[in-house]
Amino acid sequence: MAYVPVPKDLTKVKTKVAFNLTKRQLVCFGGGTLLGVPLFFLLRGSAGNSTAALCMMFVMLPFFLLAMYEKHGQPLEKIVGNIIRVTVIRPRQRPYRTNNFYAILERQENLDEEVSHIVYSNQKLAAPAVRKKRGKSCAAGQNKEKAVPHRQKAD
Repeated sequence: MAYVPVPKDLTKVKTKVAFNLTKRQLVCFGGGTLLGVPLFFLLRGSAGNSTAALCMMFVMLPFFLLAMYEKHGQPLEKIVGNIIRVTVIRPRQRPYRTNNFYAILERQENLDEEVSHIVYSNQKLAAPAVRKKRGKSCAAGQNKEKAVPHRQKAD
């Protein structure tokens, strides 16, 4: 009987399209071939066969790497993108910052305290003016019992 190995992790299995190559590999090799072979025939007459072959290899090498290289399940363009993002785009030093819930509560408490202090000080400033008004109304001959209630003495 024929023995067929079955991988334990089926997510790593890739669908083969033709010549035991994936669609990605076929596209990359096709792109490399479309650029490399015409370059070889253009340079062969003027630079010689060995120089033209070297130029063709250098032009086709990035396509080969894009098709075949994979690290930790990521293709080469994602790895290069991550390297560029880490070294060029983002800053070198990233300070550690947390979103502290207790600091937010403390700030809110300080704001509430400040508001109550402002309101209380405004009430203190407004209180002498109210007393002056009451004194004037009593002095003007209005009913004193309404302005300042007195206790009645029990005889």
